Amino acid sequence: MATSLQILTVFTFIFISTTITTAATTTTAPTPSQDLFYSPSFLPAVFSSLGFQELSTATNLSLITTATPITIFAPTDTALFTCRSCSLPVLLQEHSVPGLYPLHALLSLAFGTKIETLAPNRCLTVTSTSTTSYAIKKAFINGAEISHPDLFNNGHIIIHGIEGFVSHLSPLSCNVERMTSLSFPQQSATPDFSIMRSMLKDAMLRLRISGYSVVSLALRAKYQELVKLRSMTVFALDDTAMFAGGHSYLPNFRFHIVPNRLLRAADLVSLPTETILPTVESDENLLVTTGGSGDPLAPMRINYVKIQSLDLLYNNRIVVHGLSTPFPHLHHPSSDNGFGQTERTESDAGEGVSEIVAPPPRIEESTMEIEDQHALGGTPPNLTENQMIASISSQKTKPKKLRLPSIESRIDESNRIKFF
Repeated sequence: MATSLQILTVFTFIFISTTITTAATTTTAPTPSQDLFYSPSFLPAVFSSLGFQELSTATNLSLITTATPITIFAPTDTALFTCRSCSLPVLLQEHSVPGLYPLHALLSLAFGTKIETLAPNRCLTVTSTSTTSYAIKKAFINGAEISHPDLFNNGHIIIHGIEGFVSHLSPLSCNVERMTSLSFPQQSATPDFSIMRSMLKDAMLRLRISGYSVVSLALRAKYQELVKLRSMTVFALDDTAMFAGGHSYLPNFRFHIVPNRLLRAADLVSLPTETILPTVESDENLLVTTGGSGDPLAPMRINYVKIQSLDLLYNNRIVVHGLSTPFPHLHHPSSDNGFGQTERTESDAGEGVSEIVAPPPRIEESTMEIEDQHALGGTPPNLTENQMIASISSQKTKPKKLRLPSIESRIDESNRIKFF
């Protein structure tokens, strides 16, 4: 009996000792994965395996640390080629945010949420489609669609693939613009329609914080009409130019929008001279008067107006180019190609002065079109926001034009014809 009790005691002691030793070993031994997180070669290897070769080479120069959890919105190599002047290490910092944001977390954020990036004072804007179905709901980062969500997620690093155009973030990207006052009509939530709604909201938000608040209001006023488009190209004036003499822009806002065409900088400058661009204003077209040859001494002009800033803003459905003055309406007398003599009206540049660019026609009886600012209902710069929106919304017909009787003319030394 004593012998059996002694044997049982020995076995119990051995079992307890083994359990304690195993537990101590388990709690003190580091796991291989933890060491791997802090390895300098870990993130480049992940990027390379996922097909992001450009980001893989830029990782070591971006000073990104994996010591804390991060989420990376990775542009494809093709997307990075659209911004050849961009610094890849800086772009990587600007597309990396501290913390873990899987797709379901991004979709739950409020529209227009700002997330601070690893780049100082730079923020990404998160938007999403308005549909309630997660199966078709999409998220966007600064207007670029998250096309490949949760490509990599090991609980410490999340990588999303984004498809679209990328550029460096603005110093104003962290400014919070409140959108609570905006009210948008509810429409059927088909995927294409929902995307256009999101892209319009994104464009309005970014325009308002970039010095184009009047154009943002104009987009809001024409929202019901524009949301039905598949895409659009907008030519915009900033607030300073608007109030410094561009008063004819608002009444002619629809004349500055090319519907269902996403004309990025490369597409626009490739258009040859005399290309006709339709506008939202029915029966009113824009004309490429100087093609984009790349010569700085002969910049691209549409309706004789220089395109001041290409690719001012863009997302998957909308691109905005900057102008310094509104487009004038061109009068095209009948000819074989529809563009014989081109008559240019500059309602902002001078009082009742119109120019015809050489070659000048033979002078006989002539007429000219001028835009009556009072008939147009030109919006003065001191209107309130609601009055401005009402003014834009009321422009449903073509601007009223006056036809003047025959008038005298003379030719100056520069071979231009001036009417008085």
